[in-house]
Amino acid sequence: MSSKDVTHHRWSDIPLENLSPLLDRKLITGDGLMIAQVFLKKGAVVPRHQHHNEQLTYIVEGALRFYLGEDESRIQDVRAGEVLHIPSFAWHKAEALEDTLDVDVFNPPREDWLNKTDDYLRSPNK
Repeated sequence: MSSKDVTHHRWSDIPLENLSPLLDRKLITGDGLMIAQVFLKKGAVVPRHQHHNEQLTYIVEGALRFYLGEDESRIQDVRAGEVLHIPSFAWHKAEALEDTLDVDVFNPPREDWLNKTDDYLRSPNK
């Protein structure tokens, strides 16, 4: 890898994308990875969904309650300093228990996030 392939980013320089009154995000994408800062206000709900992308969710501030599985029968709270690994095609839903900043890492990058076809996130949150 040559030095021209290396890129440097500052979160403060990345534009904030508003998805709903309760949900915002910032994205940085490489060839095979995507990292996102996701800002959720208390009560924000990310509806149940699945994707082929493997996901790591690191909670920096706040807490999310995850409902896992197609029937949402497994509940896992993830708090600041904790990481949840979500394998490819695993059903999941999330609810912000308090104002939350989470950092999500995806492999490969989420094409629906890049091309703005992620309507499940763009509908008004409860």
